[in-house]
Amino acid sequence: MSAPTSPRDRPLSHVYDAAYTGVPNWDIGRPQRVFVSLLEAGLVESPVLDVGCGTGELSLFLARHGYDVLGIDISALAVQQANAKANWRRVPAHFLVWDALDVSRLADAGLTFRTVVDSAMFHLLGDRERDRFITELGTVVPRGGLYCVLGDARYDERSIYGLSPGELRRRFTAAGDWEVVFAYRTVFERRWSTGPAYFVGVQRT
Repeated sequence: MSAPTSPRDRPLSHVYDAAYTGVPNWDIGRPQRVFVSLLEAGLVESPVLDVGCGTGELSLFLARHGYDVLGIDISALAVQQANAKANWRRVPAHFLVWDALDVSRLADAGLTFRTVVDSAMFHLLGDRERDRFITELGTVVPRGGLYCVLGDARYDERSIYGLSPGELRRRFTAAGDWEVVFAYRTVFERRWSTGPAYFVGVQRT
């Protein structure tokens, strides 16, 4: 899989670089269980884009099962660690330092993805960033493609942090040509805790 050179990164990338100098709480050393179930259900198709891939555990898991995977993250340090894991484990996953809010530039290079996986990236975005990401997503996901997102359940409707199936349904409906095909409550696992979360699948129609 080839891709263009990395675009500019957001200042937030330095915050995540600092987190990855150690082992952040969300890096559990394996994929979240809901993504294992997604694969077992036969709902993953190549090629796969892993947005906010961190140190690559989900990308590596999917690549090890034969999927063509590109993982992107705004943290150069996280991507460096993901590439090191791929080399050490001899797993053919690909990683780029890339802003998920700029994935249309991947489309400009001719890349599209039948499956996009998001393990706790969307739930961190601001209000306007969420709509921008959905617009960008539409440039790289063809009809029939699937976006699957795991994120902390929103505990305070006055806060933008977290997500809910209702919000995703509203935002993707407003964007057009998307349909929520599954949504259920689950947990997001961290190294020292778990918390209530939602897992939502949205298909391009």
